[in-house]
Amino acid sequence: MIGRLRGAVAEVGEEEALIDVMGVGYVVRCGHRTLQRLPALGEETLLHIESQWSESAGLRLYGFATREDRKAFVLLQAIQGVGPKAAMAVLDVLSPAELASAVAREDKAAVGRANGVGPKLALRIVTELKDKPITDGPVLMTAPAASAASSAPAKPAPTGDAVAALMGLGVAEVNARRVVEAAADRLGEAATVQALIKAGLQELGR
Repeated sequence: MIGRLRGAVAEVGEEEALIDVMGVGYVVRCGHRTLQRLPALGEETLLHIESQWSESAGLRLYGFATREDRKAFVLLQAIQGVGPKAAMAVLDVLSPAELASAVAREDKAAVGRANGVGPKLALRIVTELKDKPITDGPVLMTAPAASAASSAPAKPAPTGDAVAALMGLGVAEVNARRVVEAAADRLGEAATVQALIKAGLQELGR
């Protein structure tokens, strides 16, 4: 099985990338965070690969920017009800370190932010990953004072509102997140929801 690929980025889609390794193009399924971290087309990248085989789909390659991402992906799929899509969704909203912290705090709400992960599945993830080595480093716990402060409802981030607005206009979630995050990088932290939506629509050519 393939465990790692080093090659040039040939194409990048909504859920996958084509990696050219010495003239052979490998279709690699990646989460949003991994796709965002890929270099420009034609430049070399290194992806850690989890190979999976099924009779219906054949061989599928799942790519990750780090070994810890791949390790967390494998651990998540060992949980009943968590397939590749749900595991990718969790890692799109939580890095392995953030996932380990959420599990340590039994914060099922943080895990439940993942697309397609309901409260019951989020609880199962938090429960079954308890005491599992998700990361190689120490798990960072929220300090008591910070925990008390964070118990109040958090104000929605402008980027989240902008993504939701674009999705309401029929834009696929992965595309909405991509253009909004790019706009946020350009406009800075002071960008308003309206500015992010406008910039996102311009990027999409609407």
